[in-house]
Amino acid sequence: MEPTEDSNNYKYGVFYYNKDDSRIIVPKRIKYMGWTVNFAHPLSYLIIGGILAIVIGAMIFVPAK
Repeated sequence: MEPTEDSNNYKYGVFYYNKDDSRIIVPKRIKYMGWTVNFAHPLSYLIIGGILAIVIGAMIFVPAK
C-alpha cells in the first residue's frame, strides 16, 4: 500500500504527515484530486508560506479594477 493511502499518516484526516516519507509533494489519497505537501518535511512550510506571500502580496499590490 502507498504511504499516502494509509489513514494513519494524516493529521485530522486532512493533512498528510509522514516522517518516513522523504517526498515534499505527494499525491493525494484519491489520485485524480491532485497533490498535497508532506507536513512532516520542513520545506513544506516554506512552500505554504511562499504561496501565502504571493497571494497576500497580490492582494496588497495589485490594484482592483
